[in-house]
Amino acid sequence: MQFKGKVESQVSVSTKHGHVSLTVLDSAVHKSTDPDTKVSHVEDAKPVTIEHHEHLPRGLSQTGEEKEKKWFVGSIDQGTTSSRFLVFDGEGTPVASHQIEFENIYPESGWHEHDPMELLSSVQECIEKATESFIEKGHSKDQIKAIGITNQRETTVCWDTNTGEPLYNAVVWPDTRTTSIVKELKAKAGADELLEICGLPLSTYPSSVKLLWLLRNVDAIKQAYDEERLSFGTVDSWLIYKLNGGKDANIHITDSTNASRTMFMNLHTMKYDEKLLGFFDLDQSKIKLPKIVPSSDPEAYGKLTSGILSGTKITGCLGDQSAALVGQCGFNPGEAKNTYGTGCFLLYNVGEKPVISKHGLLATVAYDFGAGRKPIYALEGSIAVAGSGVKFLMNNLGFIKHSSKITELAETVKDNGGVVFVTAFSGLFAPYWIDDAKGTLSILDAMEKDSNHKLEGLAVDGADIIGIPVDRPLMRETTALGAAIAAGFAAGIWQDFSELKEINKEDRKIFKPQVDAKKSDQMFKKWEQAVQMCRGWVLDNSEE
Repeated sequence: MQFKGKVESQVSVSTKHGHVSLTVLDSAVHKSTDPDTKVSHVEDAKPVTIEHHEHLPRGLSQTGEEKEKKWFVGSIDQGTTSSRFLVFDGEGTPVASHQIEFENIYPESGWHEHDPMELLSSVQECIEKATESFIEKGHSKDQIKAIGITNQRETTVCWDTNTGEPLYNAVVWPDTRTTSIVKELKAKAGADELLEICGLPLSTYPSSVKLLWLLRNVDAIKQAYDEERLSFGTVDSWLIYKLNGGKDANIHITDSTNASRTMFMNLHTMKYDEKLLGFFDLDQSKIKLPKIVPSSDPEAYGKLTSGILSGTKITGCLGDQSAALVGQCGFNPGEAKNTYGTGCFLLYNVGEKPVISKHGLLATVAYDFGAGRKPIYALEGSIAVAGSGVKFLMNNLGFIKHSSKITELAETVKDNGGVVFVTAFSGLFAPYWIDDAKGTLSILDAMEKDSNHKLEGLAVDGADIIGIPVDRPLMRETTALGAAIAAGFAAGIWQDFSELKEINKEDRKIFKPQVDAKKSDQMFKKWEQAVQMCRGWVLDNSEE
């Protein structure tokens, strides 16, 4: 999409970042949403030199010296199916990126694993390729002032503290091999007290039950635990540990958004909780848990020790859904975002105090930028299957040959003919928490009940039934942008959230409901009926 604009006014602006000299063309310029598209100018344009902020609005030219003064922030985005590295400018626009898909391993039905070393190598290669592209565009690698990390949450990695090498594949967040363990834990004394402490219900989802399965079933991990050389972490901890040089630097940390997904952290104190660890029978002398630090910190995360950006500091870290909320600038209570990827996740900012859900939602840390700022909490609706459901229709049922054709296919019929697809491949998450089923459409209703705040709109990076406008940004890389923002705060690039109010605000698309309330209610009731019919189809190991 391109449109023409005209630069007419000439102003002088001084900010804490200092003065820089710009050349403004008093002529029509083309504006493109593509970060790789160069701005074209008419031949007879007359340049006018002015003073302006170093974060250049699109459509302005700059000298080579000015270009060297611009700063950028790198962002590692490690997801369920691919790894990426993006470089953002001060306006939140990606100027270079590289993405690599890696193998998803399914040893048995319901099992989902990643090779931890492949996660690392894919990230390292993305950093190299994206930075090379960045340099080819006329920039210097030294202009990348800091790096942020965002990652798939809950996915569990165990490694040997002495060697720094993984002891088993990473067990990925939607894995359901722990169904029987969850059933056992729900019957254990004290199970009904966990939600109030950590904000999460017992299910196959959090890291805690994955770790228990590994301790019970993988000899190398059990032996490392008994010999007090077992290190545990989510993907952020693993990547930060290895990117810093592994056992030599031994930087073993996590941020509070990721720690809040383990069931080991007290949501109110932001520290590991003795009662939670005791419930899962974990002896802290035998397992090394990552230190919990704020999501934005100038020193704690260390720096890259190899590769093209060796020496560049890592200054931010956020679990992927928290990063998406930050990338959508959802900094005020009552603001929400929804992200559509492998799964579907809705985060709803509830402010400085956690809200423990009574309607099947998760309480979690939204972000914690430290430096005297209070942590911000969110209610979350977690849906295990979204994009992976589209892949099922494509690969298993052969409905389409490319995922982008799913909307086109759906529009060929008047309605669904009464068919409801309950995508219970990993059980149903919020708000049902059935270990072999799942739900998306009642989440907003539950959030309004818990927070006592009516949701007026929803920001997405991916409306009929929810009955409110859906707001989608043109620049969809909001998760990676959130990690870049966290890193930028720690590096002093931004000082206050108000500085971000214009980031990613241009050319947003609003989707409005196309059906009336009565029809919407009928569709939702049909969905609820289908959910009830999906119960009880999966047997746990003890019943097979």
